[in-house]
Amino acid sequence: MAITNRVLRTAGQRIPVYQLYGEREQWPTPDLVHCELIVERSRLHDWEIKIHQHHSLFQLLYLKGGTARVVLDEKEHAMQSGQMVLVPQMCVHGFRFDPGAHGHVVTLAYPLVEGLVSGLGPIDSQLLTPQLLTLDTDADAYIDNAFARLDAEYRSNVPHRDTLMTALLQCIFVWVSRQISTVRVAPLRSEDQGRTYFRQFSQLVEQHYAQGWAVELYAKKIGITAAYLNIVCRRATGQTALELIHQRIVLAAKRELVYTTMTISVVSDALGFSDPAYFTRFFKRHVGVSPKEFRNQAATMMELA
Repeated sequence: MAITNRVLRTAGQRIPVYQLYGEREQWPTPDLVHCELIVERSRLHDWEIKIHQHHSLFQLLYLKGGTARVVLDEKEHAMQSGQMVLVPQMCVHGFRFDPGAHGHVVTLAYPLVEGLVSGLGPIDSQLLTPQLLTLDTDADAYIDNAFARLDAEYRSNVPHRDTLMTALLQCIFVWVSRQISTVRVAPLRSEDQGRTYFRQFSQLVEQHYAQGWAVELYAKKIGITAAYLNIVCRRATGQTALELIHQRIVLAAKRELVYTTMTISVVSDALGFSDPAYFTRFFKRHVGVSPKEFRNQAATMMELA
């Protein structure tokens, strides 16, 4: 079933912005990566992932078996088994899978993406453009195994889990870089200026979120006013610039609390807070529990995994 008409009917409405599809809460784990099987989410929604966007997240969807229809920025494509979709932040996208379609969806926070592609040459600009890639015969088993092992590691709690996950993602991005290295990216249309500003803001947040920059300073670096930056952010995500900065700080705090033994005072200082008590209040306001409670809950969950 085609889904283009569904996209056109959405034109006069706000396109929802999710962390993961159907979820408006903050990034659910301290990992910078989230893995799931296509069937796990799509079956809950009658095999249709309706039109939506993500901010500060990059997605890889690998269709191992079955077929699907995919919309990428309002262009509809037929997707076959053995194909992969790259979905950059703020790309409008949606899927309708044939029942029984199976494969993997990997969602990455941009700090992880930047690290994975940093040594792969000039492919950054290509990753700003949605891509539909086809695996060749040589790559089929290679990529299939990489996604399967990545999913298994993600669900495990074994020594050096993060190291192996990073290595597997690096393998996938090496293959991606080979496939798109000759693809020419069309220049941005003038009406995409807001998206350009939002991308610049997102990049600056990744570099400076722990330095206590005010919204006015981010806006100055981009060359726009703070008021207009807030308009850009609200149009893109429904949230203010400050809310997005705070989300990034919370994500970093979660990772430090789960994966390091740093004291809460040290975590506070590393994230630019001069007063640990203020950091604790900030964290509890956004997460619902104190840093100490969050760390204890995460430790209990990892023991049960």
